Amino acid sequence: MSQRLDYQKQSPELLKKFVEFSMLTRKSSIEQPIHDLVNIRASQLNGCAFCVDMHIKEATIHGERPLRLHHVAIWRESQLFSPRERAALAWTEALTQLSPLGVSDEIYDRVRTQLSEQEIVDLTWDIMAINAWNRISIGFRAVPGTADKAYGLEKAGLS
Repeated sequence: MSQRLDYQKQSPELLKKFVEFSMLTRKSSIEQPIHDLVNIRASQLNGCAFCVDMHIKEATIHGERPLRLHHVAIWRESQLFSPRERAALAWTEALTQLSPLGVSDEIYDRVRTQLSEQEIVDLTWDIMAINAWNRISIGFRAVPGTADKAYGLEKAGLS
């Protein structure tokens, strides 16, 4: 396995701006539990080990129940998620795994019944951010757990 570039050193200004953008998504109309679920689900779909690890730890720090974290991958069959959370997870999947036909009216209409216009747009920005992080983490093979201390993730007690 070849050594990958350190993207943080190669493009520090772009990274700084992207971190600023990502931090803005955390101040949006989307509540923290949904933000955490979206980050986990998109990262699972994209196969980003670094981000799944990181966001499970963040959600744990934010007080998310362990069983719900285990159920994110099976959210359709689980009874642990509200209709609002289900809509956010459906939107996450639709925008993470884009269909050649786009997003179906059925999914869009379901999201519209659970989230306001502002929340749909804010959620979309949130999904865009995590998908971009997934791509950079996968492309440059970020190692799960290596940023725990820098991000305060050791507080999760999962290392």
